[in-house]
This record gives sequence, C-alpha cells and structure tokens, in this order.
Amino acid sequence: MNPLVAFVCSSDSDLPRLEAGLQILRDFSIPFEVRIIPAHRTPEAAAEFAKTAEARGLRVLVAVAGHSAHLGGVLASMTALPVIGIPISSSALDGLDSLMSTAQMPPGVPVACVGIDAARNAALLAARILGASDPATREKIHEFHRRQAEEVADKDRRVREQYR
Repeated sequence: MNPLVAFVCSSDSDLPRLEAGLQILRDFSIPFEVRIIPAHRTPEAAAEFAKTAEARGLRVLVAVAGHSAHLGGVLASMTALPVIGIPISSSALDGLDSLMSTAQMPPGVPVACVGIDAARNAALLAARILGASDPATREKIHEFHRRQAEEVADKDRRVREQYR
C-alpha cells in the first residue's frame, strides 16, 4: 500500500527521535515513508516533494526540523495537505528556537505544532486526521485510548497499594 503519512526530516540526525512516532503508525497499520529533504540545503527538492505529495497519495506531512525549523512552513506553503511540525532539540537553545519557528507561521500557512521531540504525538495527530474519514483507523485510536487508560489505572492501583 502507498504511504499515507510522510515524515520529512531536515537531517539524518533527527531519525532517532522519530522511532516512537513511527511505531505508532506501525501499530495502527498506517503506511508511511521517511525522507531527508532539508528546506534550506535542498529547496528545489522540498518544493517538488510538497507539490507532488497529494498526487502520490500522501494525506499528512510531518516536518521534522531543528534550529530555525522552516521545513514545515515551506512544505505547507506548497501543498493543501495538513502539515504537522515536530520541533527538534538540536541546538544550543534546546529546541525552543525550533518550537517558535514551527509554531509561529505567517497567516495563511498553517502548520500544526506538537511539542519538542514529540514524534509520538505527531503520529497520533496524523492518525486522528486520517481517522476523521476512516472508521478502521478511528477504532484503533479508541483502542489506543482504552489501553492507555488501563495502563494508568494499573499504575494507580500499584501506587495506592504501595503507599497504604
């Protein structure tokens, strides 16, 4: 099956931070691809990727970038697809520069922004976007929530027993 979600990174150094998000997509059986297409060093490739993403069947783009983190905005300016930005803690500012660059897009260029290094939440948001029109994905999200609640309830039981 063709990928529905693309994680687009600025650098291969971002890849280790993606694994939790990619595992969510695997668990939900959502096909994805991972690319390295930095907006500043390969602007033509970034433009081509964004402009052709919809025609290639992609439904959600996830831009993974540190430092000035312009990748999300560049992609969003050239596609009608939803773009989720993951700011990466790759600089002396520990990701705050990336967070601000990703969250502060100009009017008309929306990029949803998750927390610093939050690939898991980006994948869950991508799944929710897909789930809005796909009942099977939506059911997997409901199941994820049930499992998460059960895990918390188990932890609560254990801590209450431990501190009696």
